[in-house]
Amino acid sequence: MNYFTQSIQALAVAAALALPAMAFAAEPAMKEGGMWTDHHGMTLYTFDKDKGTESACYDQCAKNWPPLKVEGAAKPTGDWTVIERKDDAKQQWAYKGKPLYTYIEDKKAGDKNGDGKGGVWHVAK
Repeated sequence: MNYFTQSIQALAVAAALALPAMAFAAEPAMKEGGMWTDHHGMTLYTFDKDKGTESACYDQCAKNWPPLKVEGAAKPTGDWTVIERKDDAKQQWAYKGKPLYTYIEDKKAGDKNGDGKGGVWHVAK
């Protein structure tokens, strides 16, 4: 086997290994234990004060409840949509029309410290 053939085979293997990772990255969230989480296992929340697909969480609210940002050229699919934001987050994921957020006081995967906060924050299910 010559160097050219080995190089082509190495590229083919690298591409095959990268495809599952690229497919995984395209999904905005994962379902774990009946609730939605980001790809780090952090719980996702909905906010009762959001109006339809428009976020009502900006400034200090968005610091405490970071929006689930759209990364790269991700595209809406099924119940997942992309909403436009009026701040530096630019775009945010929404599930069934509800914008999604994480919570700053959740320190590790599986934490749900934001559930029920102020009576307006709820784990996304």
